[in-house]
Amino acid sequence: MAHTVVGTAGHIDHGKTLLVKALTGTDTDRAPEEKARGITIELGFAFMGDDIAIIDVPGHERFVKTMVAGVSAIDVALLVIAADDGIMPQSREHLDILNLLEIKRGIIALNKVDLVEEEWVELVEDELGEFVRGTFLEEAPIVRVSAQTGEGIDALRAGLLECASETHMRRADAPFRLPLDRAFSVKGFGLVGTGTVVAGAVDEGTSVDVLPSGRSARVRTIQQHGQAVARASAGDRAAINLVGIELDQIERGDVLATAGLFEQTSMIDVRLELLASSPAPLEQRSRVRLHVGTAEVLARVVLLDCEQVFPGERALAQLRLEKPLCVAWGDRFVLRRYSPAISIGGGTVLDPHPHKHRRADSNACTHLSALENADVQAVVEALLRRDEDRLWRQRQLAATCALSVDRVGTILADLHGLGRVLLSGSSGDQTA
Repeated sequence: MAHTVVGTAGHIDHGKTLLVKALTGTDTDRAPEEKARGITIELGFAFMGDDIAIIDVPGHERFVKTMVAGVSAIDVALLVIAADDGIMPQSREHLDILNLLEIKRGIIALNKVDLVEEEWVELVEDELGEFVRGTFLEEAPIVRVSAQTGEGIDALRAGLLECASETHMRRADAPFRLPLDRAFSVKGFGLVGTGTVVAGAVDEGTSVDVLPSGRSARVRTIQQHGQAVARASAGDRAAINLVGIELDQIERGDVLATAGLFEQTSMIDVRLELLASSPAPLEQRSRVRLHVGTAEVLARVVLLDCEQVFPGERALAQLRLEKPLCVAWGDRFVLRRYSPAISIGGGTVLDPHPHKHRRADSNACTHLSALENADVQAVVEALLRRDEDRLWRQRQLAATCALSVDRVGTILADLHGLGRVLLSGSSGDQTA
């Protein structure tokens, strides 16, 4: 079975951490401040068997950015609603974020059922049915549980195992990328970075790039579920011991990636959508918080096909970043207001290395519409046509589209056979 990453979601004090402990035996709140305050502040991690990792996220509104980092690469969402409290503000915001990231599978845990009467539980279940209508959780099971008494825990565990059985292998043949969600130093070992491998694989002894800084490091050892392994592949939660880089040179949001392939960017072209619940339209040149992978950066929005985006609407835009990132075509992102920091929308990266566009640029819009094609061959051709007066290296296309160099080579050969591109250079290092 492919490895499955489960992420919790839900309002503060709805029992996410205690529920994870009931499922796994692991208390994910380990920091003294978390113990003292009785709330989750940082991401917590636990394992259910050999193939399921659970990421426990904070529910407080001040830590939503940490929540986004935690669920950026999950396979299954575990939405926790307290029966005595019902649906609360972060229940709604977390569900919005999961939808924007296009999470496809999940389970709803109706927790603390031991604290309320049966009739009240039924009312909350009816409310939940309305709450998730039209979302990926519309058909998800609602499991009544009590993390305190153990009621329903076996049923919830069985539901998670069933979801995990539907997990398919991720993009194993793509270039390696792992967005870091934690970095820390271990006495006797040195620097350790943790995260979920979103694509490709990394082997012990391999050199990797740390982006966007461009520093290099070597993978000394790899651990999964506390066990040493020789390789971490797409879908795995991994702790990677790195040498050649110091703790103050790396941070959450950085990406470990195949050496010599990916480059940082300070602009990205995107298709964005504004949540229907957004309190106001998104105006031209708005300053926003962009969350992609485990990173958060500030950005300015340059709308390309309109002057403002109203709640529930979509638009093509260029995001001009105040700090560089490492992203690729097809990456999902979340947008939050600069102040107050609430989630307002999200979307898909279309061009990670665009030209600088003017507002209302019709040529740019035509190009970006072509990049919305689900067929990667059409995307590669659209990128080539963007700059017909320059050559693209095969490795540049691989990094832009997060495809293997060999896969890009096959696509270029097909396009060449159709008479749509000209090729030069040797196989594996062609230009088009």
